[in-house]
Order: sequence, then C-alpha cells, then structure tokens
Amino acid sequence: MAPSHGGLYGGERSPHGPALNRGTRHNRTVTFHLPVIFMCNLADRLSGLGRLLQTLTFFQVIPFLSVFAPMSSQPPAPPTVSNNLIVDFQTLSAADLQATWGSLDDVVMGGVSASRFEKTDEGALFTGTTSTDNSGGFTSVRSRNFTPPLDVGNATGITLRVKGDGQRYKFFIRDQNGWDSIAYAASFDTAAQQWLTIQIPFATLKPVFRAKTVENAPPLNPREIVSFQLMLSKFEYDRALNPQFTPGEFKLWVASIGLY
Repeated sequence: MAPSHGGLYGGERSPHGPALNRGTRHNRTVTFHLPVIFMCNLADRLSGLGRLLQTLTFFQVIPFLSVFAPMSSQPPAPPTVSNNLIVDFQTLSAADLQATWGSLDDVVMGGVSASRFEKTDEGALFTGTTSTDNSGGFTSVRSRNFTPPLDVGNATGITLRVKGDGQRYKFFIRDQNGWDSIAYAASFDTAAQQWLTIQIPFATLKPVFRAKTVENAPPLNPREIVSFQLMLSKFEYDRALNPQFTPGEFKLWVASIGLY
C-alpha cells in the first residue's frame, strides 16, 4: 500500500501537536502543525491572565473591574481587637476568611507561582507552590483594605502565632489606602512543624516599595492600619536573596495576629 500523504508525518499524528488543514494543492493536503510548546505557553498565559484579573477584581484595584465583584463585596470593617488578638484565625469563619483575604502572587509580573489561604482546624493555612520561572519567585496573601483603618496606637508591636516549614517569610503592614503604596515589612524564620510566637516591634519595621528599602520614609502610623500581608519570596530586600527560600511547595499555618 502506498504511503499516505495526509500530513507531514505520513498520516500519523504529529508528535508536536494536532494538525490544522489549510487546504489542498495538486490533490495533496497541505498541513500545518501547532507545536505543543506553543499551545502550552498559550494555555499558561491565558491561565495567568485569568488569575491576574481575579486578583485585580478581588482587591478592586481598577474601578471598572469592581462591577464583576460580588454585590456583597464591600470593604471589610477593621477587626475588633479582643484580648490583644486582632485576628483569631481559629475562630474566624471560612466565609469571613475568603471575603477578607486574597492571593497576590507573582502572576502580577508574569510569574507562575500560586498560593491560597484556606481554613483549617488549626487556624488558616497559607500554602501553594513557588516558582522562579518567568523571573518570578513570590507568593502572598493580603487582606483587603480595612474601612475605616484599624487603630492599634497603644500597642508596641505585632505578634504572629505560626507553624511553618523552615523557610523565611515576610509580614507587611500598610497605613495607606493605595494599592501599590509603601509597606512596612519584617522577615521572620520558621521551624518545620513547630509552633512559634513571633514578636514584631513597630519601631523595627522596614519601609519598602517592591522589595526596595525606601530611604527617609516616615515611620508606620499604627493608628491608621489599612492592611496586612504574608509573603514567601526568593528575595529579602534591595535584591538580596532570601537564604531560607526553596522553590516548590510551602506551608505556613497561622493561628492568630495579635498585639503586645
């Protein structure tokens, strides 16, 4: 039997992906093949675009996107401080967690890392996968802006009750409503599968903008707390690398955010 001329691969499916027939010439089918890598990259980009739009919609970064947010998606009221606890994730409902906290990953700059913040019996679990592909390398979860701001001016600093995986994480506080505003940061180390209480004095917080130290920035105003954020990043500050960072799966349990 004569060999088939149904495609560039003798009628068999191309190892590079499905074929698209574009017509005939001299009774021979002329076939073009879309490489698998092209289709995978396209799928990844579409997925990344979808995640980006989801992030921008949740945080209402672009006003016209707010029409896609749920009708009940109003800015959250500031947490009620009780017994020096700002947020008790062990008693916080799953619905309130999802309404207030959202993922903010390196998809905003073209990366492919992905995270989520989910309710567990031990509190809330910040988990996902970090990847340095596409110049990425960070995942985070951030609260939506509190309206009105939270006033903790009588406290000395923040306490975090966490159980980690041995990596170094960051905690951010913002006192401005702007989406891309200065944040006040502190790094903290974790011990694998061990609960730790982390104390972060307000006076030691580092003012940063996109992981770069902001010189001559005013100190944090603890009477105007607008949002909190947890992050795992391959970078520390000013392009220094995080010495306790490993790409791949990560897990950070958070029982509470408090004051001292």
